Amino acid sequence: MAVKRNKRLKAVSSETESITRSIRKKRGLSEAALISDWVQIVGPILSAECFPMRLTRKKDTTGGTLHIRVSGALALELQHMQPQVIERVNQYFGYEAIIALSLHQGPITGQTIEETLPDSRQMTKEKRTLLDKQLAEVIDDELRLALNNLGEGVLTKKARSE
Repeated sequence: MAVKRNKRLKAVSSETESITRSIRKKRGLSEAALISDWVQIVGPILSAECFPMRLTRKKDTTGGTLHIRVSGALALELQHMQPQVIERVNQYFGYEAIIALSLHQGPITGQTIEETLPDSRQMTKEKRTLLDKQLAEVIDDELRLALNNLGEGVLTKKARSE
């Protein structure tokens, strides 16, 4: 009897999760979200200068130690920011995932700060005049400002996706 195959397309991320699970567990990073969402957890400036290496836990405790590779220039500052980083990680996961950080100084390769910051918004003159023309009849200043910000966001988002 022939085996039926699923011919639908699958997202690469769903397949890489199962493939990399054993590797991440050996390294102590069973939480894939910790790596993939590191920029959202600590912010673009810190994420450009440090990244999680592994998460170690003792068998009887919930909180573990997060080992972070950090550039030498940021090591002292990150040491002073440990409570905030621990709080951000725990807040992200919704439970006490880590109770301590272990900093390891070394070179950081990967994204630069400029690559992690959001794209600057550029509006064309035509879109600016169109938006100004549409908002000219709005009397309330606060409402006009809010609608202007919304319009800029929508118009620049469309420009980036086109």
